[in-house]
Amino acid sequence: MPENKGSAPIGAKQATKHVAVLGGGSFGTAITKVLAENGHTVHFWMRDQAQVKEVAEQRTNSRYMPDVQLAGDISATTDFAAAIANAEAIFVAIPSKAFRSVIKAHAHEFHDGQIVVSLTKGIERDGFKLMSEILQEEIPRTRIGVLSGPNLASEIVNRDLTATVIAAKDPDVRRTVQNLLGCEYFRVYANVDVYGVELAGALKNIYAIVAGLAAALDLGENAKSMLITRSLAEMSRFAVSLGANPMTFMGLAGVGDLVVTCTSSKSRNYRVGYAVGKGKQLDEAAAELGQVAEGIYTLQLVKEKSEEAGIYMPLVRGLYEILYGGASIKAVINGLMMAVQNSDVEFILPRTLTQ
Repeated sequence: MPENKGSAPIGAKQATKHVAVLGGGSFGTAITKVLAENGHTVHFWMRDQAQVKEVAEQRTNSRYMPDVQLAGDISATTDFAAAIANAEAIFVAIPSKAFRSVIKAHAHEFHDGQIVVSLTKGIERDGFKLMSEILQEEIPRTRIGVLSGPNLASEIVNRDLTATVIAAKDPDVRRTVQNLLGCEYFRVYANVDVYGVELAGALKNIYAIVAGLAAALDLGENAKSMLITRSLAEMSRFAVSLGANPMTFMGLAGVGDLVVTCTSSKSRNYRVGYAVGKGKQLDEAAAELGQVAEGIYTLQLVKEKSEEAGIYMPLVRGLYEILYGGASIKAVINGLMMAVQNSDVEFILPRTLTQ
């Protein structure tokens, strides 16, 4: 959708705001850096006291962002209540497996009307809940949004040109986040399809693993292009069946995020797929990564959900057979190539029509 006309011009001096970032991983650190360099006071919450001490004293987060210097007004803390007490907006970058437990434990510390934006691209197993749905259940008195898009943290901290999407029903949430984060190198677009934007961000992690496998096997450029476009068809088919807007997948949160994670070795999920494609076991590949690769967990949940709902997802099924069923990569690829040749673009031709 078009940019919000109420947003301040990119690069304009903004009044200092108090904001909070919850979670000291790579993306939480990247967003903290953007906010602080935009002149805001950032309360940066982490569980690890040693990590807090390093950020406070050395202005670095070497575990996740080595060689990156954090400038500006950043207050690192392990005190959750203090971090969010005066925050106009709170950005949550907590891994999906711990997301609900952390929010639930501190639900009473959030204030009515506070803006809470999820940065986490994942799905909770029980009930197939997205992070915004968890926020709605645990802290319904807040105003909720989701930030997603082709946003590699390592490029954001280097101030490389990047665009993202803030999805929220409340126009004030969209406008506030645009004003807080927007700058010369970080462009913030808006959307109202919270579910679609968030689900796209979670689903693309699965297909980044598939792309990593393809790269490890030295498949040609034609094959890689085929995999990306069929991934887009598959993820949009799944999401729309659950209520998302199909047009969301034509934007930054859909095709934009899918392309960057399926073509870049900076993507954690891509690296896991590449390592497995080179012969490593999944546990070994994940351990070597040293960070959470959400696609590993999302794959299991989406496979179960798609089978339950009767949604055709051959790439999800094939990747699951490779990672958890001991199937050979080449056998799965051959099976995919022998499948029915169906509609190219989703929603144009009926799925029963072969070509």
